Amino acid sequence: MRAPARIGLYVAGLGVVFVASAAVAGAVVPEGALPEPPAAHAPEQHVATSDDPPQETTRGADMVGGLSLEQGGYTLGEIEAPRTPGTPGELAFTLTDPAGAPVTDFAVAHEQRLHLVVVRSDGAHYRHAHPELDEAGRWSVPWTWNAAGTYRVYADAVPTGGDPLTLSRTVEVAGDVVPVRADAPTTTASVDGYDVTLEGNLEAGAVSRLTLQVTRDGEPVTTLEPYLGAFGHLVALRDGDLAYLHAHPEGAEAVPGEVSGPTVTFGVEAPTAGRYLLYLDFQVEGQVRTAAFTVEAAPAADATGDAPAADHDTTPHDH
Repeated sequence: MRAPARIGLYVAGLGVVFVASAAVAGAVVPEGALPEPPAAHAPEQHVATSDDPPQETTRGADMVGGLSLEQGGYTLGEIEAPRTPGTPGELAFTLTDPAGAPVTDFAVAHEQRLHLVVVRSDGAHYRHAHPELDEAGRWSVPWTWNAAGTYRVYADAVPTGGDPLTLSRTVEVAGDVVPVRADAPTTTASVDGYDVTLEGNLEAGAVSRLTLQVTRDGEPVTTLEPYLGAFGHLVALRDGDLAYLHAHPEGAEAVPGEVSGPTVTFGVEAPTAGRYLLYLDFQVEGQVRTAAFTVEAAPAADATGDAPAADHDTTPHDH
């Protein structure tokens, strides 16, 4: 049994999100949609710890991603997907390089070559999947929409030899939309008999540590399994524009075969005050579940702008 694992949040290519009213994102990726990636070397990744020396804080646009379909000359192409709820199909797209050619070579980051995150504009119907890449550079995954609405599709990847990318586009799914919004912050979530509680406070312009505790029937869950190299994976989105944030797990990388729990800790870096959507993926007995939360980031304590130092790392996350 490994001591309770702790993990840290990040800002940029994948990140933290939550459902505004429902505490759980209920979409399930079809079986077989998560392929084993080929061996490759990911860029060196930094794991935040409380002993790290202070770093210069980066704020605003430099701290967020996922707001554009283009970055550094790389472009996320049109999204192919069903246009109505309940219609089976696939979600597919291509990433092109600055010369306009499809990118076919990607580094492995957080155990995958690409992390696909999809969420409706109100924060509901969150999904995190890992499509397959064909020889022509086309990514695809079986897909069925559960509800109508406008969805943001994020592609979080690292072209081999290039910088981390978090690109996004929107997709319109036809039908009547029933928006889901939280009237107040939510710090508890229940999914499939598991209860997850969030502790900690967000502060804009600083690294804020959030701890999530998983229980079942009132008992601590100590069988959390490694998922994407950690005992939990956190994605954070800024409410309003759905900017994508990085979340860095604290502690050493999870070792396959080990288990931990009941807590995981993330260092969350919020660029601005306001509401954020957080999504925690955790795995028990081989099944990944998602708990969703809504939290408010308080204004930076120092009105002069000299907010507490943050450990800024552009390595794509823990997707």
